[in-house]
Amino acid sequence: MENTLKEKLEGLDKLVGGLMGGLAVQLHPIAGPVPVVQVSIETREELPIFITCSDSQILCLCYLWSDSEVLPERRTELLETLLDLNPSVPLSSFGRIGERYVLSGALARDARGEDIAQDVAALSDNALDALDALSEFLH
Repeated sequence: MENTLKEKLEGLDKLVGGLMGGLAVQLHPIAGPVPVVQVSIETREELPIFITCSDSQILCLCYLWSDSEVLPERRTELLETLLDLNPSVPLSSFGRIGERYVLSGALARDARGEDIAQDVAALSDNALDALDALSEFLH
């Protein structure tokens, strides 16, 4: 599966960079039992995107913040706001992995490189918008 992911993402840095107005994009494979590639976008290094794949889909996700960053007295309101916002965030969904809040997107395993690049660019833009819109719930 590792070679398949590597082949799928060939040239992704140039495709994403082109969609994002020429920003520099770097791909970094992450060693481990599951193939993962970290996508770092110039000026957005604090919001890397991670890409992996299964037998049926390609998953892209971006870590937003951790539970420890949420204002305890606003946690319930944040969760309700995330549920309310979820349908209106194009190509992305809010979720949680362990204690980390994430924004994720998924594509069919046979998605073209151009489609993956569009998802990565949208996910990066959506992550910036989410941080801006939800910063009042964080410290």
